[in-house]
Amino acid sequence: MKSTGIVRKVDELGRIVLPIELRRTLHIEIGDAIEVYVDPERITLKKYMPACVFCGNFEDMTYFKGKLVCGTCIDEIA
Repeated sequence: MKSTGIVRKVDELGRIVLPIELRRTLHIEIGDAIEVYVDPERITLKKYMPACVFCGNFEDMTYFKGKLVCGTCIDEIA
């Protein structure tokens, strides 16, 4: 993991601000969803990308009975 040298304080509501440079680099726009991962020593933030429930693919997504499924898996199911 690479250090950016950026330090931010947590405010009284538990929020931090992601600097605009990071948001631009990672293509994070206002309203984008962010996933939070936790292990014993760190918190990791990742831009949320919906994926196929079967294979994890991010392309050619379609909702099938309320779940995201890629075109490849739909073809295999059919």
